[in-house]
Amino acid sequence: MISTTLMKIVAPCWKPSVTGENASRSGDASGRADGLLWHKDIGRHVGGEFSMAVIQANNLLEDYSQLESGPMSSLEFGPQGTFVGIYDGHGGPEAAQFVNDRLFGHLKKLTSENRGMSADVITKAFLATEAEFLSLVKKQWLSKPQIASVGSCCLVGIICGGLLYIANAGDSRVVLGRVEKVVKVVKAVQLSTEHNASFESVRDELRTLHPDDPQIVVLKHKVWRVKGVIQVSRSIGDAYLKKAEFNKEPLLPKFRVPEPFNEPILRAEPTILVQKVYPEDRFLIFASDGLWEHLSNQEAVDVVHNCPRNGVARKLIKAALREAAKKREMRYSDLKKIDRGVRRHFHDDITVVVLFLDSHLISRSFWQGPPISIRAGCGITGNGHS
Repeated sequence: MISTTLMKIVAPCWKPSVTGENASRSGDASGRADGLLWHKDIGRHVGGEFSMAVIQANNLLEDYSQLESGPMSSLEFGPQGTFVGIYDGHGGPEAAQFVNDRLFGHLKKLTSENRGMSADVITKAFLATEAEFLSLVKKQWLSKPQIASVGSCCLVGIICGGLLYIANAGDSRVVLGRVEKVVKVVKAVQLSTEHNASFESVRDELRTLHPDDPQIVVLKHKVWRVKGVIQVSRSIGDAYLKKAEFNKEPLLPKFRVPEPFNEPILRAEPTILVQKVYPEDRFLIFASDGLWEHLSNQEAVDVVHNCPRNGVARKLIKAALREAAKKREMRYSDLKKIDRGVRRHFHDDITVVVLFLDSHLISRSFWQGPPISIRAGCGITGNGHS
């Protein structure tokens, strides 16, 4: 059942809407910033349409994301497709920004070298980005030791050659909206595996990988944390938990792990799912964990299914913020007045990319339009409210 709060979001969506090319389509091609909100309400990718939005809560925006559509390699007749990346930073924005700048380039290079897309190519792109970031940490270690404690969750979705690739390291999530033919409803199907110590399976994995460390996961203030300091078990960055050389001064004591370690405590390898795109697969919702703190998978799918495509990523963020306000027994209009920094006490930075799937377009092997490259969040100043 859809909640009363979500009904307020979804109800206006059942009215007839104009979706033609002359409808209001969010002005400029690269998105628009309104205070703490950035949005690209509608656009076209190789396999259909998309909608993107970001809301800032931290003093510095720690969420980065991108959508790339067109060539997936540097070869002239290489594969065409669409790439979505959600990078949820922690400890600072540097790692997420670095992944945003480098990961897709590594993927294109490796796809060219391997003459095609594959799960192995995607894993190698993650590890190449990780190695490059750890090299940067080493260079900056004495002048900027804090960068050793910065990391980023990394969720990637790729549609290429009729296949959907989902790669995840961290606790962002992608949910598929799929039509159930018999009952004619759109059902939520979670596609990503999350790496957060709150899941027993993740704690079991960590204990298996570190059998000689009884403190590999610790329950602190009712929250499970890896080594008592971090919830995610996989990430790009977090050098202080990957290499012992960064687990010492001049890094701040609160980040240092008391016991010496030889093997990396966290990993950068993603969990990867590969499956066909079927005609009943209608859309994908990619989002940082800030959205899923407040909306269930099915609630998010209901919003997308029942609303016009134009601006639907913004609708999801609004639905999450209404739920966040409700939890604190405050009005949504009052939450909107709270500025960045203080806003973090009510909700996290939230990034949403909704990718609509047109099976006819996806089954084609060519794309006639120009390549598309959108980096979300550009232009958020943090000076206004949204």
